[in-house]
Order: sequence, then structure tokens, then C-alpha cells
Amino acid sequence: MSRSSFCGLGLVLPSMPVRAQAQDISPEMQALSAYMSQALEKPLPDEVAQATKFHILDTLAAIVSGSKLLPGEAAFRYTQRFSGKGARTVMASRLSASTVDAALANGVMGHADETDDSHGRSRSHPGCAVIPAAFAAGEEFNVSGNHFMRAVALGYDVGTRVMMAMGGPQFSYTSHKSSHSIAGVFGAAAAAGCAADLNPQQMRWLLDYTSQQASGIAAWGRDVDHIEKAFVFGGMPARSGTLSALLVKAGWTGISDVFSGADNFFQAYAPDVNRALITDKLGERFEIVQTDIKKWSVGSPIQGPLDALALIQSRRPFVADQVEKISVRLEPAVSKVVNNRDMPDVCLQHMVAVMVLDKTASFKAAHDVPRMKNPEVLKIRERVELIADVGLTEFLPVRVAVVEVNLKSGERLTERVDAVRGTPRNPMTQAEVFAKAQDLLGPVLGLAQSKRLIQAVDALEKIDSIRQLAPLLRA
Repeated sequence: MSRSSFCGLGLVLPSMPVRAQAQDISPEMQALSAYMSQALEKPLPDEVAQATKFHILDTLAAIVSGSKLLPGEAAFRYTQRFSGKGARTVMASRLSASTVDAALANGVMGHADETDDSHGRSRSHPGCAVIPAAFAAGEEFNVSGNHFMRAVALGYDVGTRVMMAMGGPQFSYTSHKSSHSIAGVFGAAAAAGCAADLNPQQMRWLLDYTSQQASGIAAWGRDVDHIEKAFVFGGMPARSGTLSALLVKAGWTGISDVFSGADNFFQAYAPDVNRALITDKLGERFEIVQTDIKKWSVGSPIQGPLDALALIQSRRPFVADQVEKISVRLEPAVSKVVNNRDMPDVCLQHMVAVMVLDKTASFKAAHDVPRMKNPEVLKIRERVELIADVGLTEFLPVRVAVVEVNLKSGERLTERVDAVRGTPRNPMTQAEVFAKAQDLLGPVLGLAQSKRLIQAVDALEKIDSIRQLAPLLRA
């Protein structure tokens, strides 16, 4: 029915600008929506651009490697049976899907295990939600490499700030809601909205529809196959954030400030919100630079202990038969996450035993489930003690790890790690980032194609269309 037909029925349809102006908009929303709409036009500082490329590569590698795990298999089954038709890339496959379903599948694979990046102050994993959303929307709107990078950096800035304003780790530990999915959906929406080149008013509607889709509860912690966790951390927020951008791009309208006024988002989710943190140092402090890249493909709490063992081994090499006992101290809430778990990559005792035997912790070793029953591994695992040390609580969100190795000779070797390798205080080198990516990409894409993908991401700013990456991401 045409607009004139509605008017003939006596209905008055105000124009979009009049509707937008009729609603009060808080200073925080004004500043945030303006920044989001301008992000496309603002070049990233050199340090931020380099970090963005590292995180894009690291996440693409996590997606590709995740395709071979249970969540990846689940993502492919859904795509083959029920996905909407479309031309968007489902990575590590020959499948294509709609923009929203491609974001979902790639997001699930991005957190198929514990390989992807993490942001401590928001207690979230930005990459597995933001980058699949940015890539799917980027393909949809045929954006350049530079445009894609700016969309990704914006996603990290917005998603983490919303969650930090809500309370960050404290919110996560006390609310029963999932900080990972909430930060992820706002980050994914911001990235997809930037790819869609939305204006300030559209960005406000984007945040409105994203608030309606913010979801996730901490029940994922009981998921033994990691499929639900992959959906909560990566697939669901990537899908929902992408959908928000497409709805608004299609002309959908909503309220202009879902962060304030009656029944607003924070009133429903976090009444004690610190609104100032939503826009704190936007354009000055880029959260992608504050996000960890994991050196080891294991759960975040295990990173520090493996670093400590590697440092000890570098100073005083020892073999498994020399070990009497290994003690690992972690903060109680942190230790609970990795204490004698059924999955190798989130089981501290198992991964410490693997590190002692292999002198490293490869992606393959971290996902070798049958090896958890290997007698040689079990023999060392029995000597590993995890101690929940309440004295380390004061350092959160920094996850301090203290490792002590007692040898049968009576020698005692200790190491404390305050800055895990890959964190902003102890960043990985380009060579380390590339080596990790090659380890993850190679078994799926092959050596030559993996190298070409790494080179392409390293030169993203020179790519005219993000669609040029698609052939390199297909298995």
C-alpha cells in the first residue's frame, strides 16, 4: 500500500527525521552514534591498524581450525540443511549462505575451541563475534580492506565498552548472564553497521535492535561439547549483530536512545551501569590493542601456567621422569574454569602434563581427546596440583599464575607470570602471530594457500574488495 493510501485512511505518517527529533537523546548516545558513523572515514593509527590485522588473522585462523571440531561440524550441518540461500562465504568449506547465516556459521567456528582472542576488562571474546559479522556484512556491501579493518576496530571498541560500563567481570560473575554474548552482539552490530555505512540516526536504531537481541546466560559452562558455548560466544552475537545492521539498512526504525529513558537496556540488565565508560576515550584508546591474542590454543586461564613452564624449561631444562610434583596457583574463580575438565584444551592438569612431555603445546596436542587417557600423560597429570589462591584475587582481571616444579633431586623451580604472552603488556611478535596462524590454517587449507592468506591479511589496506579473500578462505 502506498503512502497516499495510508493517508486516505486518515493515518498521518511522519517522516523519519521528525520521528527521530521527537525523542530525547542522551549525551552518551549522541557521542557514541556519531563516533560509530564516522569510524569509516577515520584512518586507524599505525599501531592500531597493525593490531587489527593481527586480530583478523588470528580469528580467521581460529575459524578455519574450528571447522574440524564438533562446533564446526554442527555449523556445517545447519548450513547444509536449513540455511537461507545466499552467496556469502562459509569459511573452510565450499558452502555459501545468506549474510546472516554465514555470520552465524563462521562465528560458531570462531569459538569452536579456546583459540580465539579475549578482552579481560569486559570478560569477552570479541573476535569470534565481531570479525564474522564484519566479514559477512563486508561481503554483502563489497567493502574494501581498509573499510573492513575500520569496521572490525569499531566493533572491538563498542562491544567491550558496553560491557565494561555494565560491570565487566563483576557483572559476569554475579548476574548469571553471559558477558561474552552481550559484548559480542554489540561489537558485531557496530562492525556490521560500519560495513553498511549507517548514519548517526541509523546507528542509534542499530543499537536499539541489538539491545532487543542481547541474550545469553552462563549455563554454557555446563556444555561438554563446546557447541552451545560456541553459539553463545560467537555464532549468536555475530548473527544477531549482522541482522541488526541489515534491518536498519532496509529502512527499519525504532527508538533513538535505548540506553536511556523508560524501560531502557541498562535498566533491564545493569541498573548500576557507569554510563561514562560507554564513550570513555573513544578515538584515543582502541580496545583492539587492549585485547589478548593467545599464544597457546587453550583456555585463557591456562595461558599463564604454560608460559611459566616454558620459561622454566628455557632456564633449566628437565624431563618428565625428573618431576616429583608441579604446583599451579590461580585465583579461585579462574581456577574453577580449568580444573580437571573433560576437554583437553580447558583442562589445566592435562595441558601441564602435555607441556612437560612435549616441551610445547601445539593446536593438535590441545585437541587430542584420546591422549587424555594415555598412560604417560596420566602419570604426569597425577603429579600436577592446582591450588585456588585467594591472594591472587586482588590482581583481577589480570590472571596471575604461579608455577612451582619440584624435581626428584630436591631442586625447586618457580616462575610467576603477571603478563601472559600475547597480552598488551607482553605482546606477541609478528613472527609469533604468523606462526600460530600457520599452525592452525595449514592442516585445513594446505601450506601454500595458508601462506597466501597470511600475506593477503598482512596487506589488507591494499585490497579493493574484501570478497578477494573468499577464495583463500575456502577449503
